[in-house]
Amino acid sequence: MNAIVKPAPPASYASLNEAASARVERVRQIAREVAGPAAESVDRDSRFPHEAIDALKAERLLAAHVPEHLGGLGAAIVELGQMCEALGQRCASAAMVFAMHQVQVACLVRHGSTPFFQSYLDEMLCDQRLIASVTSEAGVGGSVRTSICPIETLADGSCHVRKEGTVVSYGDAADDFLITVRRNAESVAGDQAMVLARKPQCEMQLVGTWDAMGMRGTCSPGYVISARFGPEQIVPAPFADINAHTMVPWAHILWSSAWLGIATDAVARARTFVRDTGRKLGSTPPTATRLSDVSTQLQLMRVHVHEWARRYDTITAAPDGGAQELSSVASAVQLNHLKLASSELVADICTQALRITGTTGYRNDSPYSIARHLRDAHSAALMIGNERIHAANGALHMVYRDDAL
Repeated sequence: MNAIVKPAPPASYASLNEAASARVERVRQIAREVAGPAAESVDRDSRFPHEAIDALKAERLLAAHVPEHLGGLGAAIVELGQMCEALGQRCASAAMVFAMHQVQVACLVRHGSTPFFQSYLDEMLCDQRLIASVTSEAGVGGSVRTSICPIETLADGSCHVRKEGTVVSYGDAADDFLITVRRNAESVAGDQAMVLARKPQCEMQLVGTWDAMGMRGTCSPGYVISARFGPEQIVPAPFADINAHTMVPWAHILWSSAWLGIATDAVARARTFVRDTGRKLGSTPPTATRLSDVSTQLQLMRVHVHEWARRYDTITAAPDGGAQELSSVASAVQLNHLKLASSELVADICTQALRITGTTGYRNDSPYSIARHLRDAHSAALMIGNERIHAANGALHMVYRDDAL
């Protein structure tokens, strides 16, 4: 009988290649030597983590996802997820800025097929431009898939939008913006487009401040942004496709990777505390049982996040770029599950780590401190609010069939 020859696993399921591994290791070094030492100041002063982002720019990693045939590194989401995870272990704000930026880059790489956007990607490679997202909007109740402000076509053929963004992360530090808008004044609220606006094309009115409980370095106040731009700056694909095929998967995977980094460091601090306590006592301390429990949760979170990163790379390797599968109810439900699980686990894990470390973990000036981790972790459930996602998933479950059942 002939032996059964199993097909080789997709590249994304195997170990990273040498170049990708080297890039991830360089980010780990940046996290240890640059982002970590600055994290306390970033958090205390609620300031942008410029040291970490400048170091990533110097390594040309803001454009890491740009394909090799365009001169980029062609980094897949598995690699970028590991970078976000490494940064998250040292400075959650730096990790989240990097993650949010990469989501915007992915939208342009996958959906910006016109000469204008190809030229912009080339410019981004040279200048390492930082892109912020303007998806939130006053008056839509937190829905990303609804826009009030339309694109207006002016007499000279140029375009104009005015959007009241309730949260614009790192808007002051960004070089450019991807703005979601209604396609025109006659369009329904769900008929949306995405616009790339350069900062010099924008008038920005600051609305409020950013004195938040956690993720303080993301610097995310609201802005009223008025932009005038050329029609070629409208991303050609419908935003519904951009959202389903790229924005949601990339956001849920890379955000989860950053949260995994937070959880990993919280457990590492708890583990160090238990070991140090054990050495002093000369025996295994009672908190070791809690450490076993929280380590199990961390492992479950890690497997879920890593699996979805590998799975996304495999899906998008299909001839249609994964469009059919990513448009399915199953993918929508499962990606929402990833976000819900990761955002709730990171807070639970940090809380358990705090219980293990006790008052030493509660203090800000302790090497076992979990304070910043826990504050940053609680932002996770608010980024695309979990209640909204649960409601959407509830409706989808009316037609969703889980093949595992």
